[in-house]
Amino acid sequence: MASRIAAVASLIVFAVCLVVGGIEADNTFTTTVMRALTAMLATMVIGLVLGSMASKMLKENLKSHEEKFKKGLATPPQSDR
Repeated sequence: MASRIAAVASLIVFAVCLVVGGIEADNTFTTTVMRALTAMLATMVIGLVLGSMASKMLKENLKSHEEKFKKGLATPPQSDR
């Protein structure tokens, strides 16, 4: 999960940096690509951290719900029928 979040975020940032840096700012090819790669790498690190935090939070939440169901504290959802 963490690697997927990081990959998607970094590819989006890379594409946005290419468009903004290349078309809008009229930078050279080398400047545009280097800035986009730098932004992509920074976003990859941030995405990995945020993705691992989200994964850990989800696992802890699911574990607590499983324990509640095992102890019988949580009631199953009511049926519509």
